[in-house]
Amino acid sequence: MLRPWSPADAVDLVELCGDDALRRWTSSAVDDEASAARWVQEQQRGWETGDRFGFAIVESQATGHEEQLAGHVVLKKITPGTSSAEVGYWTAAHARGRRVAPRALQALTDWAFTAFPGDGLTRLELLHQLDNTASCRGAQKSRYELTTLLPAAPPAYPLAGHLHVRRREL
Repeated sequence: MLRPWSPADAVDLVELCGDDALRRWTSSAVDDEASAARWVQEQQRGWETGDRFGFAIVESQATGHEEQLAGHVVLKKITPGTSSAEVGYWTAAHARGRRVAPRALQALTDWAFTAFPGDGLTRLELLHQLDNTASCRGAQKSRYELTTLLPAAPPAYPLAGHLHVRRREL
C-alpha cells in the first residue's frame, strides 16, 4: 500500500536507512531520528508545494492492523505545463526480491498519469546508476523502457547511468 509519509515513520526510517545497500544507492542521509524527521518533513513539504509526491510503501502485518515500512516511491520534478516528470524508489532490505518495488512503481505510475492529465503529463523518467542492476530490473518489470545511457554527473551520479521512460498510454 502507498501512503504519504508521516512523522511517526521517523523511528522506523532510521532503522531502514542503516542498510548499506540502501545507503549506496540513495542520496539522502538519514543517520538518526532528527535527520529522519527532517527527511519526512521534506516529503511533506513536497506535497504542500505540489512539486514532489513521496509515498511510504507499507505492508500490513498478518497478525493485526500494524504496518511495516517496506520502502519509498516518489514522483518529482513536476512542473506545470511540462510533459515529463521523474520517478524514483527504494526498498527496505526485508522487502527486496518480492516485487515490492515494481508493484509500488506501477501504482505510482498509474496515479501520476491519472492525477496530472490536465497538466500535460505524458512521460515519466527513471534514472539509476549503470551498476544498480536491481533498479534496472525494477524499471523493466514496470514497463519503463531503457532509452539512453547517461554519462556520469558527479556528485549525484558518480558513474554512468540509465534513463528509463514510460509514456502514458492513450
